[in-house]
Amino acid sequence: MEDKRILYVSSEVVPYLAENEVSSMSYEVPKMINNLGGQIRIFMPRYGNINERRHQLHEVIRLSGMNLVVNDLDMPLIIKVASIPKERIQVYFIDNEEYFKRKATFTDEDGVLYPDNDERAIFFAKGVVETVKKLNWVPDIIHVHGWMAALLPIYMKHYYKNEALFSETKIVTSIYGPSFDGTLDKEMINKVIFDGIPKEAVLDLENPDYENIMKTVIHHSDAVIIASDKVTSSLTKFIESSGKPFLPFTPKEKFAEAYVNFYNNSVI
Repeated sequence: MEDKRILYVSSEVVPYLAENEVSSMSYEVPKMINNLGGQIRIFMPRYGNINERRHQLHEVIRLSGMNLVVNDLDMPLIIKVASIPKERIQVYFIDNEEYFKRKATFTDEDGVLYPDNDERAIFFAKGVVETVKKLNWVPDIIHVHGWMAALLPIYMKHYYKNEALFSETKIVTSIYGPSFDGTLDKEMINKVIFDGIPKEAVLDLENPDYENIMKTVIHHSDAVIIASDKVTSSLTKFIESSGKPFLPFTPKEKFAEAYVNFYNNSVI
């Protein structure tokens, strides 16, 4: 993986949030590629429960300042950055006071999903791409982890399809076990269509539960990794019949060789 450029886009990353399957692999995989000589960047949302002082986040003025349109509203984009101690890995944080200042990640104190999670996902996807454009950093692979990052493949294949910067970039999505119950806002599909994304490409978002969001992401990815043994059988069958290159589940202690081989043989 020497000098390969891989952009990791994740809902959650340790050490900034509590450890779970998504946050753990979103740290372990970039760390492994970094150690093999790859060039990596990590992007995640700057949730309000991330301790900025402890993790030494600071705003990058030259990258902040633009507005992103979400469902016909202008939302200011703030970019912050930090380094994972001892790893020489930079993490970029997509921030907006309206969407990410609240002191939790995906649900309120009663465990109810935030009603604007769909808009937060749209803002995050656009914020990542616009920031990478400003950095003028061309990734060979974009590797997506977690449902808050799941709209990025959709936007890359439609909204940003004419961006020359990404003409050779391949998108890999890791699929994990169900991460929430219920659905996101039923208007999600209309908010995505507002950005010029064809309705027929995102029909599953008419009922935006976890599985339907993942099916839409798989459809828009170039390759898929089954990253958890908790992925439902129906979603596993969908991946197997999708025609996309896919990597079956590999336990965490054995993932390194499997992921590198998959990147080299099925993606790049």
